Amino acid sequence: MTNEHQQALTAILAVAGPLALLTFGVLPESLLNRNGMCAAKMCAFIAWAAFGFALMATASLAWGHAVDCQPLGVGAFHLGVYFNRLSAVLLSLISFLLAVIARYSVNYLAGDPAQGRFTKWLCLTGGSVLGIVISGNLIQFALAWSATSWCLHQLLVFYPERPGALLAARKKFIISRIGDLCLLAVVILVFDKFRTWDFSAIFATAKQLHATGVSADQVEISAICFLLVAGAMLKSAQFPFHSWLPDTMETPTPVSALMHAGIINAGGFLIIRLSTLVTLSPAAMSTLALFGAFTALFASLVMLTHASVKRSLAFSTVAQMGFMMLECGLGAFGLAVLHLVAHSLYKAHAFLASGSIVRLAKSAWTPAEKPNAHPLTLFAAFTMAIGLTLGCAAIFNVECRHEPSLLVLGCTFAMALAYALWNLWSQSLNLKLAAFGGIFAVSIVAVYFALHKVFGQLIGQNEWVNSQLKTWPGMVLIATLLALFLLVMVVQTELPAWKNRPLFQAIYVHARNGFYFNTLANRLVAAVWPIKNVVINHDCNP
Repeated sequence: MTNEHQQALTAILAVAGPLALLTFGVLPESLLNRNGMCAAKMCAFIAWAAFGFALMATASLAWGHAVDCQPLGVGAFHLGVYFNRLSAVLLSLISFLLAVIARYSVNYLAGDPAQGRFTKWLCLTGGSVLGIVISGNLIQFALAWSATSWCLHQLLVFYPERPGALLAARKKFIISRIGDLCLLAVVILVFDKFRTWDFSAIFATAKQLHATGVSADQVEISAICFLLVAGAMLKSAQFPFHSWLPDTMETPTPVSALMHAGIINAGGFLIIRLSTLVTLSPAAMSTLALFGAFTALFASLVMLTHASVKRSLAFSTVAQMGFMMLECGLGAFGLAVLHLVAHSLYKAHAFLASGSIVRLAKSAWTPAEKPNAHPLTLFAAFTMAIGLTLGCAAIFNVECRHEPSLLVLGCTFAMALAYALWNLWSQSLNLKLAAFGGIFAVSIVAVYFALHKVFGQLIGQNEWVNSQLKTWPGMVLIATLLALFLLVMVVQTELPAWKNRPLFQAIYVHARNGFYFNTLANRLVAAVWPIKNVVINHDCNP
């Protein structure tokens, strides 16, 4: 098979799944509603077929070369396919999750008179998300990006009689339209600067700018990069645009699974896909890292205060997206892809299994209350975690000292291990159990660095990272990030001693209410887009 034939076959296989889903989704709603169960089963069949096509496209890519074709178009705009190893990973991941969610929906909505309507918009939303992954140029990417949001809105208002669902959907709709405007501005500025929308041409020019410098065009390039960062933050629910995600819990559970495991990752994919372009502005990258770190810590704190399973999972997603944005802002794009894949699989399972969590919690063993951390115990756990991290980094030849991004993430990972080891020891005071925990920790660190290598090679190590990290402002940023994560670790270990203090109890109440950002956002949306019979003085918490 010639190279041209292989690329044509790969492109056809990559397009087949999204095209089948979109074709089924445009069938009349009345027809699908009359045959709701059959429509849901057909959707599940098509989704599994799309997963099969994705696997075949990945296999074809493995035996050949990346695909970059623009077969249809008029003037500067073309419809094409850009399919490389990053596209293959995400196309397989999203199509698999969509197949599982579609199959779950067959029984979940059985008997609902609007099951056909749900199936229609599930297919259109899934097809649009897959369209983002295989888009061959920036304007096609933007169209699929916007279509995903419009189709998702129909799923969020699946129960229009619920005022809380309407308010959350409208809040998300407004934020998404602002994100669309950011991406539209990027489309205009990129064409003005690069005279093309094709990804391959944009990346080639960006590489030349990396080599020669961008001082002559710094303002325009910086504007493009900051707009991309803003669009990613809006799409992935970053602070202070996060409040819509936890409020969209009145939609059917399959929608929550699709949104938290697939659609919410679009912001991270935008930065990873255009990493060659975004890294031209270290200031934009640092801004993304700072906002991502703050979002991760803020959402983690709020998550711990919620008893509602789905709402707690939603704040967990916000925190995970924040950490992914931190990885992207630091230039650790391979780790960001690893995080994206792991979070998607975990969060889809968590939402689809959320209905059984209460039953499992009632039958589960309840651990005894932990004491507050003794300084020597915490120091020993931290020392051991650092030793494990550095040892495994040396084994896998990962030079954290010369890569500031890996230094930050490695230190953060060491803090997490230190907390896990302290938690294990303080829970049991059992040396044997703690030793087993240490062995398990070694395995985790080894897997972490091994996957860092695998995913770095899979998508291709980006030689252009956040160059600002090696300057004194970058060092200040690194110190700030590490201090924030260290503060959180210390607070977590001291919670048992602080829980009865009035200040802590007051902070708990404020955190339980999301520090009132949800309330403020709800009032603003209700003022702009009023909804009858909805109380706007309180959060729409389930």
